[in-house]
Amino acid sequence: MNRILLVSEDENFAEKLKSKLVFLRKEDSVNVSKYSDALFEAECTKSNIILVHEYADKTIELLSNLHKNPELCLILLSNNAETIMAAADIGVNDFISPEAEDFEYVIRIVKNIKHNNVIIESNRNIKLLEQIKVIDELTGFYSYDYRKQIIENYISVNLTKTGIYMALTGCNESTSETLAGIIKNMKRSEDIVIADSNFYIFMPDTNINGAIVLLNRIKSNLDFDIFAGISNISNKEFDEFEKETLKALAEAKATESEFIYKEQVEQNDLLEDNSVKSYKFFRQVFNKKFKNIIIPVFNSISEIYESKLTGIKINQFEQEENCVLNLRNNDFESSLKIVYNGFAHIVIYIKHEGLDRPENREIKIPLSKITKDKLYNIIEDFIKEFKGEIC
Repeated sequence: MNRILLVSEDENFAEKLKSKLVFLRKEDSVNVSKYSDALFEAECTKSNIILVHEYADKTIELLSNLHKNPELCLILLSNNAETIMAAADIGVNDFISPEAEDFEYVIRIVKNIKHNNVIIESNRNIKLLEQIKVIDELTGFYSYDYRKQIIENYISVNLTKTGIYMALTGCNESTSETLAGIIKNMKRSEDIVIADSNFYIFMPDTNINGAIVLLNRIKSNLDFDIFAGISNISNKEFDEFEKETLKALAEAKATESEFIYKEQVEQNDLLEDNSVKSYKFFRQVFNKKFKNIIIPVFNSISEIYESKLTGIKINQFEQEENCVLNLRNNDFESSLKIVYNGFAHIVIYIKHEGLDRPENREIKIPLSKITKDKLYNIIEDFIKEFKGEIC
């Protein structure tokens, strides 16, 4: 049985429309209310379908208050484009022109009734799942303990062959609530999200580029760092791709990388894969590495060796995409230059000028593998080579 409430300040319009609505279904009831009594009448009559006839500047306020009940189907009766757009932003189910034909009212209201019944049933199922702890009541995401059962069931029922499994975490525990809200707004309807101390997103029929798009959308709405581990699910059991994902997440946190992608356990991460052309994303990764790792290491090396390198002049300078360390005495000159290639790697050029010098070489390092220890070792070896030549 559907209980319909018509809210209107125009009594003639209300009576005329009520005569149309009474024939929807034999068991349906139709009540009429003024704006001032609308909230009270909606509660008393247990209405599940409410038609709101536009009235001055009170319409949006009333719709906002009614929308607090997620099980109400709200239909706006208006021709005003501005009011219709504002109502859509609130989440009103539909709108109908007050001058619409009888058949249009009947068809659209019946259609909305059916749709609303589906939503009500879905909400009740969710409440049941919350009661048995399958769904987390606070986030609305699935509980971690049921992750394997839920994802394996989805894959089996839908015959899913491809997809992505991604684990996300914020820079500290206090960011979890904010991150949960952003994920909820950014994920697709078919994506499955698991909530624990981390967030796990199962994205069926999605490739790594689609995962990066979602990751970038999430990041763009945050003012703190997040880290992600990503794995491809193709031809893998749940335990296998979950293990890869967790390993990738641990590497991302350890190396301060935005994400690590494990296509297979033995493969390198996405930042080593030049087939992924996400220049903006890689630029963001490099900028962070340049600021937080490369510059501090160069400054530290200069301070440490400036007093130790007797008779040797040490200079360094930085530009937007490269950093140079230069060693010079009266006879020799050597340079170490870090250059960003525009995508997933940096290249370190080591050059020794003069006869009978060590061989010039290039060292290529994926962005994800740039660490302070690795840079320290390379630069100290470079300094040792120079000192060895002049001794």
